[in-house]
Amino acid sequence: MDRQLNLTTQPPAASGRYLFLDRLRGLTLLSMIAYHTCWDAVNLFGADWGWFDTTAAYVWQQSICWSFLLLSGFCWQLGHRPLRRGLLVLAAGEAVSVVTRLATPDQPVYFGVLTLIGIGMLLLIPLDRLFRRVPAPLGLAVSALLFFALRNAKDGTFGFERWVIAPVPDAWYRNLLTAFLGFPPEGFYSADYFPPVPWLFLYFAGYFAFSIWKSRAKAAPQLSPHGALPALGRHTLPVYLLHQPLLFGIFSCLSMISGG
Repeated sequence: MDRQLNLTTQPPAASGRYLFLDRLRGLTLLSMIAYHTCWDAVNLFGADWGWFDTTAAYVWQQSICWSFLLLSGFCWQLGHRPLRRGLLVLAAGEAVSVVTRLATPDQPVYFGVLTLIGIGMLLLIPLDRLFRRVPAPLGLAVSALLFFALRNAKDGTFGFERWVIAPVPDAWYRNLLTAFLGFPPEGFYSADYFPPVPWLFLYFAGYFAFSIWKSRAKAAPQLSPHGALPALGRHTLPVYLLHQPLLFGIFSCLSMISGG
């Protein structure tokens, strides 16, 4: 979806890609597919896996989210046609919302991760010129600070996980618009919820991290070799869109075979 980086010194190749990020994104995508396999088994097909509600499973899920958003922000400056790419990812996110509301109405997706990434891509078009004037270490520090300070906003507090700074005013939690921003009203539910507050700041942190890397690295693009991992990294969006329908179909077939 985006052009990539290789963090080791390599000779340039015509593709303009960087091998390291193709591999890293492929690895993250494999982790996400494994996690969603477990999620579908538990939440859609009734598997009794108590470990899936543990802190370890939560940390696993968060590691996937953080990796995707940081990598997407990191790669923004490498991509071409940001308007086209942003609209494509935003449309894909809306398609996921429509399909889940029809196919799994008990587990709908509103404002999921693809929607968030599409918004981030589009917002960076006007913000890019401004952000380039900001010292990258300062931008990274401020973005990270805002992310950590706003991480619990959906639950009614400023702070990160169990660290609570202060309560968020109740008036901020009103309707679907406030839910879109990151302040969902009572009764709102989304199986995949990534509003701009706080997640957009993690995306921006990835953007500034690239600016720091760019000013120091001497790596050159390298043609990604054949192999499953780099291939996954080069085709993140279609794999993301296809893996859940495939998993759902597999689980449905297994359920019918077992008579469940």
